[in-house]
Amino acid sequence: MWNGGTKANEQPMGVERGRERARDLMTGAQVLSGQLGKTIQRLRKAYNLSLSELAEQSGVAKSIISQIERNETNPTLATIWRLSQALDVSIERVLATGDEEPFIEKSSRADTPILVSEDGKVKLAITGWIKTVEWLQWYDVTAEPGGELDSDAHQRGSVECLSVLEGEFEVEVAGAVQRVKTGETLRYRCDRPHTVRCISDQTARATMVVIMKAAVME
Repeated sequence: MWNGGTKANEQPMGVERGRERARDLMTGAQVLSGQLGKTIQRLRKAYNLSLSELAEQSGVAKSIISQIERNETNPTLATIWRLSQALDVSIERVLATGDEEPFIEKSSRADTPILVSEDGKVKLAITGWIKTVEWLQWYDVTAEPGGELDSDAHQRGSVECLSVLEGEFEVEVAGAVQRVKTGETLRYRCDRPHTVRCISDQTARATMVVIMKAAVME
C-alpha cells in the first residue's frame, strides 16, 4: 500500500533535478574553462578586488585564482561556487559565455536611503554603491534655503567634490569659505570638520562625491 513516501531505490524529483543542474554546471565549467578565467578576472576588477582580497573573501588560494584567470587549470564546481559567492553573483553568471555581459543594476526611489541634516533642511540621497563605500561615496543633495550640513572630519587624505546642479552653496573648511553656484564644482579636503550651506533663496541641488584616502594634499 502506498503511503505517500518514496521507495528506497527512488529519489525525490527535486533531488534528481538538483543533480542534473549540478552536472550541467560542471559540464559548463569544463567546456567554458577558457572563458571562465576572463570572466573571473573581469568581475574581480569590476569590484576593485585584488587577488589577495578575493582569496580572503572566497577561501580560494590566491595562486589558484591566478591560475584560473590565466586559464592554466580547470577549477572544481565547489571552487567556482566559492568565487561566485565572494563576487556576489550567481554561478550561472560566472559560467556565462558572453565575454562582454553588461552589468545593469537599478535601485528604486524607495530603496534609496536618505540622510537628513540636524536642521532638517538638507537631504542626502545615498546613490553610491555599497561595495565602494570604504573608498568612494556619492550622494544626491537637496537643500532648502539656509540649510546647513555639518560634517565631522573623514579619514586623512579624503577629498569631497560638490557639483552644483541648481542654486548656490557655500562651503567652509577650517575657516576658509568658498561659494559655488550652478554649473560649478568645488573640491576640498574633508579630513577636517567642514560645513556645506545653502545660500540660495530657493531649493538647491548638487551631487556630492567623497573620495576616501585620496591623499592628494599633504
